[in-house]
Amino acid sequence: VQLQASGGGLVQAGACLRLSCAVSGGSSSTYTMAWFRQAPGKERGFVSVITRSGSRDFYADSVKGRFTISRDNTKNTVYLQMNSLEPEDTAVYYCAAGTGGITRSWTSYPYWGQGTLVTVSS
Repeated sequence: VQLQASGGGLVQAGACLRLSCAVSGGSSSTYTMAWFRQAPGKERGFVSVITRSGSRDFYADSVKGRFTISRDNTKNTVYLQMNSLEPEDTAVYYCAAGTGGITRSWTSYPYWGQGTLVTVSS
Protein backbone atom coordinates (compact mmCIF):
# COMPACT_ATOMS: atom_id res chain seq x y z
CA VAL A 1 0.00 0.00 0.00
CA GLN A 2 1.18 3.53 -0.77
CA LEU A 3 0.27 6.72 1.05
CA GLN A 4 0.40 10.23 -0.41
CA ALA A 5 0.05 13.15 1.97
CA SER A 6 -0.80 16.63 0.76
CA GLY A 7 -2.23 19.93 1.87
CA GLY A 8 0.59 21.47 3.84
CA GLY A 9 1.68 25.06 3.46
CA LEU A 10 2.67 28.30 5.12
CA VAL A 11 -0.05 29.98 7.17
CA GLN A 12 -0.35 32.54 9.93
CA ALA A 13 -1.22 31.67 13.50
CA GLY A 14 -4.95 31.16 13.90
CA ALA A 15 -5.44 29.90 10.37
CA CYS A 16 -6.76 26.54 9.20
CA LEU A 17 -5.43 23.82 6.94
CA ARG A 18 -6.75 20.46 5.85
CA LEU A 19 -4.31 17.69 5.16
CA SER A 20 -5.22 14.73 2.98
CA CYS A 21 -3.74 11.26 2.78
CA ALA A 22 -4.59 9.25 -0.31
CA VAL A 23 -4.28 5.48 -0.01
CA SER A 24 -3.49 3.40 -3.07
CA GLY A 25 -2.61 -0.21 -3.70
CA GLY A 26 -5.21 -1.38 -1.22
CA SER A 27 -8.46 -0.44 0.43
CA SER A 28 -8.13 2.19 3.14
CA SER A 29 -10.88 0.43 5.10
CA THR A 30 -8.36 -2.31 5.84
CA TYR A 31 -6.17 0.01 7.87
CA THR A 32 -6.11 1.93 11.08
CA MET A 33 -4.91 5.36 9.97
CA ALA A 34 -2.90 7.88 11.92
CA TRP A 35 -1.15 11.20 11.64
CA PHE A 36 2.22 11.95 13.17
CA ARG A 37 4.41 15.01 13.00
CA GLN A 38 8.06 15.82 13.35
CA ALA A 39 9.34 19.28 14.12
CA PRO A 40 12.94 20.28 13.39
CA GLY A 41 15.27 18.74 15.93
CA LYS A 42 12.50 16.75 17.60
CA GLU A 43 11.34 13.17 17.51
CA ARG A 44 8.32 12.06 15.53
CA GLY A 45 5.22 12.47 17.67
CA PHE A 46 1.66 11.20 17.62
CA VAL A 47 -1.08 13.56 16.47
CA SER A 48 -4.23 11.54 15.87
CA VAL A 49 -5.57 8.11 14.96
CA ILE A 50 -8.85 6.82 13.57
CA THR A 51 -10.31 3.33 13.49
CA ARG A 52 -10.98 1.46 10.25
CA SER A 53 -14.64 2.37 10.23
CA GLY A 54 -14.07 5.90 11.44
CA SER A 55 -16.24 5.30 14.48
CA ARG A 56 -13.55 6.28 16.99
CA ASP A 57 -10.71 8.75 16.99
CA PHE A 58 -8.05 9.86 19.43
CA TYR A 59 -5.82 12.89 19.72
CA ALA A 60 -2.66 14.11 21.34
CA ASP A 61 -3.45 16.51 24.17
CA SER A 62 -1.66 19.31 22.32
CA VAL A 63 -4.12 19.24 19.42
CA LYS A 64 -7.33 18.09 21.11
CA GLY A 65 -10.18 20.45 20.35
CA ARG A 66 -8.34 22.03 17.42
CA PHE A 67 -7.66 19.13 15.05
CA THR A 68 -10.16 16.63 13.64
CA ILE A 69 -9.30 13.40 11.89
CA SER A 70 -11.76 11.84 9.48
CA ARG A 71 -11.83 9.35 6.67
CA ASP A 72 -13.78 8.58 3.53
CA ASN A 73 -13.23 4.94 2.69
CA THR A 74 -15.15 5.34 -0.57
CA LYS A 75 -12.39 7.73 -1.65
CA ASN A 76 -9.56 5.86 0.10
CA THR A 77 -8.63 9.10 1.80
CA VAL A 78 -7.98 10.24 5.35
CA TYR A 79 -8.09 13.87 6.40
CA LEU A 80 -6.72 16.01 9.18
CA GLN A 81 -8.58 19.28 9.67
CA MET A 82 -6.37 21.65 11.60
CA ASN A 83 -7.95 24.76 13.09
CA SER A 84 -6.51 27.54 15.24
CA LEU A 85 -3.01 26.68 14.17
CA GLU A 86 -0.16 27.74 16.42
CA PRO A 87 3.55 28.23 15.66
CA GLU A 88 4.17 25.13 17.78
CA ASP A 89 2.27 23.10 15.17
CA THR A 90 5.05 23.72 12.64
CA ALA A 91 6.31 20.32 11.51
CA VAL A 92 6.36 17.78 8.74
CA TYR A 93 3.12 15.84 8.99
CA TYR A 94 3.06 12.16 8.08
CA CYS A 95 0.15 9.83 7.55
CA ALA A 96 0.58 6.21 8.50
CA ALA A 97 -1.36 2.98 8.08
CA GLY A 98 -1.40 -0.14 10.16
CA THR A 99 -3.32 -3.37 10.42
CA GLY A 100 -3.30 -3.53 14.20
CA GLY A 101 -5.55 -1.77 16.65
CA ILE A 102 -5.46 1.79 17.89
CA THR A 103 -1.98 2.78 19.00
CA ARG A 104 -0.01 5.99 19.43
CA SER A 105 3.31 4.31 18.80
CA TRP A 106 4.80 5.12 15.41
CA THR A 107 6.63 1.80 15.39
CA SER A 108 3.28 0.00 15.04
CA TYR A 109 2.59 1.49 11.60
CA PRO A 110 4.42 -0.21 8.74
CA TYR A 111 3.19 2.09 5.96
CA TRP A 112 4.06 5.79 5.70
CA GLY A 113 3.49 8.67 3.38
CA GLN A 114 6.27 11.04 2.38
CA GLY A 115 5.21 13.88 4.66
CA THR A 116 3.82 17.34 4.03
CA LEU A 117 5.29 20.47 5.60
CA VAL A 118 3.13 22.75 7.70
CA THR A 119 4.65 26.07 8.72
CA VAL A 120 2.76 28.39 11.05
CA SER A 121 4.11 31.91 11.42
CA SER A 122 3.41 34.08 14.45
